[in-house]
Amino acid sequence: MKSPEKPTNEQARLDTLRSLNILDSVREERFDRLTRLARRLFNVPIAIVSIVDAEREWFKSSLGVELTETSREISFSGHTILGDDLLVVPDTAKDERFYDNPLVINTPNIRFYAGCPITARNGTKLGTFSIMDHQPRDLGEGERELMHDLASMVEQEIATSQHETIDELSMLSNRHGFETLAERALKVCKRSDAPATLLLFNLKNFRQVNDRFGYAEGDRGLAAFSTLLVEIFRESDVIGRIGGDEFVVLLTNTAKTDSPDVLARLGDALTNFNRLSRRGYALAYTVEAVEYDPEMHHSIGELLQEADTHMYQNKKVNIRAS
Repeated sequence: MKSPEKPTNEQARLDTLRSLNILDSVREERFDRLTRLARRLFNVPIAIVSIVDAEREWFKSSLGVELTETSREISFSGHTILGDDLLVVPDTAKDERFYDNPLVINTPNIRFYAGCPITARNGTKLGTFSIMDHQPRDLGEGERELMHDLASMVEQEIATSQHETIDELSMLSNRHGFETLAERALKVCKRSDAPATLLLFNLKNFRQVNDRFGYAEGDRGLAAFSTLLVEIFRESDVIGRIGGDEFVVLLTNTAKTDSPDVLARLGDALTNFNRLSRRGYALAYTVEAVEYDPEMHHSIGELLQEADTHMYQNKKVNIRAS
């Protein structure tokens, strides 16, 4: 048996997965309807919508098996999400990756597998839509196209939930999605006695960009700044767009005294972007940094509120000074 490798964007994939709040959720008819349809169309005993977590494969909808999850180490989906296309295994007993897999030699005795990756809007693989049989078989061209169609339907259902947590312009977490992810990150930092620092960004004079160059160009500027944030900060940091021109980053395992280094890198990247883009305006920002104190900040909301208050007070000072 060959255990699946981890995707190169594993942390970003897990962050996206966490933001959806789909793991360990209740059964839903909208997904069960698709697995029922797959069993009937392909005449197979097993159809599953699975989500690949850090160390397990969890079943959002499953027909034909009593399991609700398996170890990722033995999962078929762990292999499927490494690619972009349908993975078909006509006979697992003849495949070096699966011939001695516990799911093959024991119940549910999988001899045929076909799985299509389920992809989030940001391109990360969340899991798979799959069918299985107790006998070897294969799929024809039309059946393979049908598998893609069904997987796309699963993606559309998940996107309905993702819309509630992802900002479509920047593809970063929106306020709700950010708070959900950041709250979990703070709990981890508190449990491990690790520092965390929140950075609140506000793009300077951005309304003038919209007024002078139009909202389409303004959207391009917001998307460009979002890309810079993703490039500069670590995958373990939580990044979000929480307002029109407001962005936020929670730096995990990072004290406030360490934040100037990463802000310097962001400043250099932004300077280089402005020099090369030549769009008629320069992106610039103000930033407030607040270090997480478990005794003072009982939620990510309180941490955000403190940063917002500091930023508002500093703006008033700047207005008076000018």
